[in-house]
Amino acid sequence: MAEGPAIEVDEGVNASGALLVSCFPSVGFVSAIIAHYLVDKLELELVGGVRHHKLPPVCLVQDGKPLPPLRFYTGEPICNMERCDKIILIVSEIQVPSELSLPLATSLIDWIVESGVSSTIMVDSFAHGIDSSHNIFDEGEGMESMLGIGSTDISHELLKEIGVPLLKQGIVGGMTGVMMGECRRRRVDAMAILAESEGEVGQGVIPDARAAARIISCMDGLLPAVHLDPEPLLEEAQRIEGQIRDMMALHLNPPQDGGGAPSGMYG
Repeated sequence: MAEGPAIEVDEGVNASGALLVSCFPSVGFVSAIIAHYLVDKLELELVGGVRHHKLPPVCLVQDGKPLPPLRFYTGEPICNMERCDKIILIVSEIQVPSELSLPLATSLIDWIVESGVSSTIMVDSFAHGIDSSHNIFDEGEGMESMLGIGSTDISHELLKEIGVPLLKQGIVGGMTGVMMGECRRRRVDAMAILAESEGEVGQGVIPDARAAARIISCMDGLLPAVHLDPEPLLEEAQRIEGQIRDMMALHLNPPQDGGGAPSGMYG
């Protein structure tokens, strides 16, 4: 039997009681903007990554340094959730191949459970729908462009506390969908926060800083040390948006066809 994805995190990283935030590719680069913002704002440090032969054969380059496509960051901001004085961030700007989604989710949840992570938030986005009535949302929440999913009753309560309406029914794909399903099966507390994004126009992709700002504003209730105001946050998100454009635009030496794994970024 083939070995699963290997999670390699620096020795000495203590995730016990931490708030874990995962940011996998999403519509409008929303999760990437949030990840870069959190790294900068909370001064998080790169502490590891994931290795597997089916991950796309690429590295990202930032400030002349190579980065693994799927990586871990950590830091210790103040958090008002019980036992939460640390944050672990998992981020990937590269699409995870579909056949690797379940093995990767299994390895990540194994690590979450074994490391004693307190709560998990999955950041994602969804495409702007044709029907503008937003009839899938709970009424009266005043956040028509946001959705929440919780794996347990505890995570449902946390979503209510920060004002994110629950998704009544629907289908969530990608790593967020797989991980949420596995977290419920294994009774792991996890929530997903999704923002509606208009980041795709025709065949192009436009980074959606406004959608990212809405999610980070919701997370402000869980990370009060960030002290985010809407307008300054939007300006900061737009700066990070430019960084992501620059980093993702130059795809040197792309893998040749027939290599097995998808080579497209945000395919």
